[in-house]
Amino acid sequence: MVLDLDACIDSLFQRRLLAESVIKEICEKTKELLMSESNVVHINAPVTVVGDIHGQFYDLLEIFKIGGYCPDTNYLFLGDYVDRGLYSVETMSVLTCLKLRYPDRVQLVRGNHESRAVTQTYGFYTECMKKYGSAQVWHYFTDLFDYLTLSVVIDNMIFCVHGGLSPSIHTIDQIKVIDRFKEIPHEGPMADLVWSDPDPGREEFAVSPRGAGYTFGNLVVEKFLHENGMDHILRAHQLCMEGFQVLFDDQLSTVWSAPNYCYRCGNLASILEVGVQGERHFNVFEAAPETERPSMAEAQKAQFANGIPTGLFTNGVNASAANNNGAGGGNGNNNNGAMGFLNSTVIDPIQDAIHYFL
Repeated sequence: MVLDLDACIDSLFQRRLLAESVIKEICEKTKELLMSESNVVHINAPVTVVGDIHGQFYDLLEIFKIGGYCPDTNYLFLGDYVDRGLYSVETMSVLTCLKLRYPDRVQLVRGNHESRAVTQTYGFYTECMKKYGSAQVWHYFTDLFDYLTLSVVIDNMIFCVHGGLSPSIHTIDQIKVIDRFKEIPHEGPMADLVWSDPDPGREEFAVSPRGAGYTFGNLVVEKFLHENGMDHILRAHQLCMEGFQVLFDDQLSTVWSAPNYCYRCGNLASILEVGVQGERHFNVFEAAPETERPSMAEAQKAQFANGIPTGLFTNGVNASAANNNGAGGGNGNNNNGAMGFLNSTVIDPIQDAIHYFL
């Protein structure tokens, strides 16, 4: 049967899960598409840039209402599509379908949560198990994560990445030669791109309190932009209570697109519209209205009942097939490097709401 992407997208917009077999086919086709993309994808404005979503599917729908639907609007998503929110499956499903349907109008950058180790700790693995009764959908998507690009450059002037810079990377050409088709390493330039953060209190690189990547200051940003002939760095990765943050004399911006993060932080969110003349406009928004999303109790009852998905395109997998072990039959624990930091640290979104979110 021919894959009908328009029907899949319509179904997801109607809040219906896709069947496991459909997700498998979509992921395989998307991997073939992504394999041809460079580690540095060059695009032209106008484009609307979206920061972390973290499984907040109803807020993603709000983004499309505000920014416009594909293909009328070009979108660049900066990673962290999954974990923490209740709808990571729906979020990844619709973004993958849109990338496959409109490959030149939708760009997907890899974030630090597009990782097997992290998603076993912060919710995506468990969500897949509950909604499909097995880990297969998790495997399909996490295999796809290995193919996502690491960065995007807009009009040769704006460098876009999920996290930040690396002491091992001085030029764009050094990013192009990274072997990205693998799990995110615990350290090294690939890890730095998805984990690092700017620090307005510093000038150079320093060890990050996240346990992975680095913090970096204004001199690092100035040098990188100068050596690469660019004028701005655009990234996500850090919660901003106002929805965005601009640092270092307008040389670096953070865009955050998950309002009321974790359904409790009370923050605003934003998308960044980059115009054809290089102008940048943050479009700030609040969480989707309560009338347009199910309550927490309704969401868990409707989507987690019996461990199987409900609605069109479901395949009726029985929850008794579930395997509660981690990937490869393990328990999902990994105490090495950055992943050890993740597993050993309990983070309260309220206590540390600005800088060090995963």
